[in-house]
Order: sequence, then structure tokens, then C-alpha cells
Amino acid sequence: MDTQTRKRGLAAEKPAKPEADRGASERQEITDKRRSIRDRLREHWLVVTVAGCLALIAIVGATGYWLEIRDYESTDDAFVAARSFSIAPKVGGYVVDLPVTDNQHVKAGDVLARIDERDYKIAIDQAQAQVAVAQANIDNYQAQIDSQHQQIDQAKAQLDQTQAAQGFAEQEEARSSDLLKKGADTVQHDQQNRSNLQQAQANTSRAKAALIAAELGIKTLEAQLESARASLQQAQAQFDQGKLNLEYTHVTAAQAGRVVKLTGAIGTYATPGQSLMMVVPDDIWVVANYKETQLADMRPGQRVDLSIDAYPGRMITGHVDSVQPGSGTAFSLLPAENATGNYVKVVQRVPVKIVVDHWPDDLAIGPGMSVVPWVKVR
Repeated sequence: MDTQTRKRGLAAEKPAKPEADRGASERQEITDKRRSIRDRLREHWLVVTVAGCLALIAIVGATGYWLEIRDYESTDDAFVAARSFSIAPKVGGYVVDLPVTDNQHVKAGDVLARIDERDYKIAIDQAQAQVAVAQANIDNYQAQIDSQHQQIDQAKAQLDQTQAAQGFAEQEEARSSDLLKKGADTVQHDQQNRSNLQQAQANTSRAKAALIAAELGIKTLEAQLESARASLQQAQAQFDQGKLNLEYTHVTAAQAGRVVKLTGAIGTYATPGQSLMMVVPDDIWVVANYKETQLADMRPGQRVDLSIDAYPGRMITGHVDSVQPGSGTAFSLLPAENATGNYVKVVQRVPVKIVVDHWPDDLAIGPGMSVVPWVKVR
């Protein structure tokens, strides 16, 4: 009986042990779930806190950026500009020297090309010979004029002599005529005195004619002298032009800059005005085409920050030099004429000239390169 009872007790105790184990397992599972929930909540709050901090930083940054950027006017329609010029000889000839190459920097007065100068040296020698001939003609006419002045003085003296003789002959003729009337003189003597008077009068007329001829001769010589002087001026002008042409065989740079678009070559024949190369001056600036709605607060002298598309990260500074008094289209080859009934208003672009304080020496910057300017208008 006891044995059966003990067996039943053992049988009853066997299923009780698994129930206790299940309860402990459930409690452990609940504990793990709670711990997992707490860990997830902790991670969630950490994420939320970090996200909130980042959002706050973004809001503060955006607010600061907006407060800063509202004081600037910017445009991406901006480029570097310069008054590039062509290098061309003023005289023709074969190119014998070309001491520059592409993209080389030159100073004002540097020789860029040389033209064969032999023909121009010969022209100078010819002009110098013409100057010498014209000067010799002037000296010759001057000597003739001096000689003619001597002849005039001689003619005047001869005229004075003949006039004196005529006066004496007139007195003699008058005395003999009175004496003849009184019967104190002969008719032959009176006739002789009258003949002497006529000869004296003829001599006086001849002396006057000689003086007039001498005076007219000096006028002719003076006219020839003026012609010789004009020839001398012409020959001197040709000589000076020859010297200029000789100087023009050395083609020089008018201002400092860089050589571009080099087309000349040694041995080619260059005609006057033919372009041998282009020069981009060192004096360059920025032209920014702002919308007309961006110009309300823009004034000359305002600071400008510029970024160059070709060199990201490099910033340069400058200032507004001037604002063009009119839109870009108003000065184009074919300006818009909005006189039709289908007019559509379009915001115009106005060129603004920006002068850079200092261009970087280590960067190759030239006309046409794009920049982005930021003008501080407030």
C-alpha cells in the first residue's frame, strides 16, 4: 500500500518540475524583453537627440546663411573681359625675325617682329640725296639774289649819275637858249646843248629801265628760292618718312600683355595692316550681366568676392567700377524694338564692370573665362 502510494507520489511529482521551469523561463523572457525595450528606447532617444541637434544646427546655419546671403547680389552670367588688340606692321616686307612665341608675356616696347629693312635704308639714302640737292639749289639762288642786289645798287648809282647829267644838260640848254635870244650865243651852240640834254634824258631812261629790270630779276630769283625751299621741305619730309618707315620695320608692343593667336612666321611676306598676332593686355576686368531687378542697391565702390570656374576654391576680391547706363540688348547690333501688340516683358540684363584688386600671378586668366561675382550691396 505504501509502495503504491509512494509510486503515485513520485508520478505526481514528475510533472510539477517542468511547470516550475516554464515559469522561470517566462520570467526570464519577460525580463529580456523589458531590457530590450529599454535598450531600444535608449537608442531611440539618442537618435532623436542627435537628429534634433543636427536639425538645430541646420536651422541655425541656414538662418545665418540667409542673413549673410541677403546682403549679396550674385549672377553666373559673368566673364573676364579685356581690350585685346591686333599686332600688324605699318610697312610691308618679309618677316626676318619673330622673337616671341605663343602665350609669352611681353612688356611695352618689346620687339615682336622685324621686317626686312634694306629697302627702307636705300629709300633713306635717296631722300637724303634729295635733301642735299634741294639745299644746294637754295644756296645757288641765294647767291644769285645777293648778286642781283649788287646789280640793283649799281643800277641805282647809274641812275643817280644820269639824272645828275640830265640836270646839268637842262641848265646848259636853258642858258644857251637865253643867250641866243639876246644874241650873245650862236645857234650851233644852242643846238649842241639841246642835243646833250636829249642824250642825258635818254641815259636817264635807260638807267631807270635797268633798275626796274634788276628789281624784277630779284623778284624772280626770290620766287625760285621759295620753290627751292619747298623742294627742300618735300625732300626733308621724304627723309623723315623714310626714317619712320625704317623704325616701323621693328614691330613693338604698345602695352604689356600676353601674345596669343600668333600667325606670323619668319619668311612670310607681311603687308601693311596684316595681323601677325594678338596681344591680351594685363589690364583685364570682369563684366557681370546682372538682372535689372538686382541693381536697386548696387553702387560703384562696393566690394565684390569672385570665384573662378576654372580654379574652384580660389577666391579673389574686387569692387564695382561702374554700371552701364542701359541694358546689353540696347547696344547690340540689332536692338529690340518692342512696338508690336504681342509684347512680352522680359527681365533685362545690365552689364556691370568689376575691377579686381589683384589678379593671382600663378593663374592663367584671360578674356572669356567664366566667374561668379558676389557684390555686397548692404
